[in-house]
Amino acid sequence: MSAILRRQILRKCGGLDIPLVGFAPADRWDDPPFEPWVPEAFRPSSLFPGTKTVIVIGFPVSLPIVDTSPSIWYHELYRTVNILLDSCGYRLATFLTEKGYPSIWVPRDGYGSIEVLKEKPIAFFSHRHAAFCAGLGNFGENNMLLTPQYGPRVRFTSILSTAEIPGDPVINDPLCIHCQRCFSVCPVSAVASEGYPQGLTDKHACAARSEKLKGRYLSPCGCCIKVCPVGRDRDQYNRTDMRMYTKDGLLSEPYHRIQDHVRSYGSR
Repeated sequence: MSAILRRQILRKCGGLDIPLVGFAPADRWDDPPFEPWVPEAFRPSSLFPGTKTVIVIGFPVSLPIVDTSPSIWYHELYRTVNILLDSCGYRLATFLTEKGYPSIWVPRDGYGSIEVLKEKPIAFFSHRHAAFCAGLGNFGENNMLLTPQYGPRVRFTSILSTAEIPGDPVINDPLCIHCQRCFSVCPVSAVASEGYPQGLTDKHACAARSEKLKGRYLSPCGCCIKVCPVGRDRDQYNRTDMRMYTKDGLLSEPYHRIQDHVRSYGSR
């Protein structure tokens, strides 16, 4: 029965054009794969007692648009993807509940504003760790979840369900190649040089940067995810030559011209 339900969920996700779907048994949170790990209060079974499975869905943020970041274009893309995530998460939770498996959706962020995040830079649930547990990817040096398909250029939300559904295997082979481009490009030096989880991202510095960009309609920053070389989306968009991100690179001129144009309009 659980395998049938899994197929039904995947079919439903296909109908909603959701490209990334993963399943994780809730008890995976109770066996930390590394330290520091998710505290007990932030785990699925603590948030929704009776949770048996966490279903994680993801939508990519399009690489050519991210390449203009920080920009109004990426700002609008980010907002659109957030709306899709919340809508699809709610619909999937309702779908499962109506089938007799009480389920709830967790919003894609879980904090009220950047101002709130500055004071307490953590949400009540980590979709990145959920995506890791659901076999969708693993962590890069900048504490972002890297996926084989899109690198870190993807956003997630999660559904906590009482349904018992077969889980996906965790991806153990590291996707991060430790190039440290994310470390070098960060405008506020928020990425720890020793990488995650040994070093944690400076969330206060990152939130302060986002607050300044928000006032100019340019948030989020996006610098560290656009320079990551991981992800098959680079092949799809023919952007595998990383010299495009350097001013003196052979391929840089047209991309920088596009970036300058987009940044000149629609924002402060």
